Amino acid sequence: MISYIRGALEIKGDNYIVIECGGIGYQLMVSGKFMEKLPPVHSEIKVSTYMYIHEDEISLFGFENADELNVFKILLGVSGVGPKVAMSLLSTLTVNELRFAVISEDVKAISKANGIGAKGASRIILELKDKLSMEDMIDAAYNDSQTAAGDVRTNVISALTALGYSGVEAGRAVSRVDGSADMDEEQLLKAALRFMI
Repeated sequence: MISYIRGALEIKGDNYIVIECGGIGYQLMVSGKFMEKLPPVHSEIKVSTYMYIHEDEISLFGFENADELNVFKILLGVSGVGPKVAMSLLSTLTVNELRFAVISEDVKAISKANGIGAKGASRIILELKDKLSMEDMIDAAYNDSQTAAGDVRTNVISALTALGYSGVEAGRAVSRVDGSADMDEEQLLKAALRFMI
């Protein structure tokens, strides 16, 4: 199994890249979100990879980091989700936006991805609820395996700001939640999200 490839980025296609490593050009399918962050052609890059083997097809998928790769693998475990649908999701939503959509049960956000309707989005939410947690979202947002020390409210505000909301918006939403002192992080995040829409 190929864990990662390091080499020169030689080609940027519509939904793929080619990396030259040891005189061989490896074609990797990548998400639109990763494509936006790629350096110029001929730059050296390191890409986490996943090899997909199915009947007469062998494909190599590339990821910005281990977190994106891990979420891709989790998506493949959802019934009816193959690599193309998983890549479509990761092209439409960042990894944290996907976590956010699953936790907040946002069918509309998930169904924006090509090949996913409302039914498919609901199934994805149902199957991923226990697999994509808010703790992962906080950890990934800070690229640190140890979540910053703080109380539940602080962690929820951190999660919201890491996803692009201002500190003022996040703080206001959390403070508007009744009974927040008795909630765990996931409950408080769901409740706060209602005030962000």
